[in-house]
Amino acid sequence: MSSTPAPSTWSASRTRWLALLALVVAGAGFVLITAGGIGENLVYYWGPSELQAAGAKAYGATIRLGGQVAKGSVKHGQGSSLEFDVVDGAQKVRVRTTSVPPQMFREGIGVVVEGTMTQAGYFESQRLLVSHGNEYRAPGDGETVDAEKAIRSTKGLEDVEGTQAP
Repeated sequence: MSSTPAPSTWSASRTRWLALLALVVAGAGFVLITAGGIGENLVYYWGPSELQAAGAKAYGATIRLGGQVAKGSVKHGQGSSLEFDVVDGAQKVRVRTTSVPPQMFREGIGVVVEGTMTQAGYFESQRLLVSHGNEYRAPGDGETVDAEKAIRSTKGLEDVEGTQAP
């Protein structure tokens, strides 16, 4: 005669309850981590009009502000200090940054700046990106490339067709 004990129905039931409890605890932990941390990690993408409309909600929030660099608004300060206005046609926002601007940065170009709106009424940027056209045309067979024209277009002196940029 063997003396192996018969499987207990109580231990199988107990195992199921422990597995269910572990899943519930893991699910609750996931929900708490997700809900608790997501608000702090949100980055809003707004234009000047949306930023102005947000009012006090914009203060302290991490925001990506997109628009055009206003003509005549770029002012270089000491070191890498830079100020300029970002416009969207209806509103403008003053931006201050100490980040080194990309080489393509100039008046009239599209920009995206990441930072926060301050109580003093300006946007403090920690990151500055420029937008540029995504159209690229490789030279055709036998076509020569005018290097001077290409360089002028990157500096905003000419548009792609070769006419003076506005």
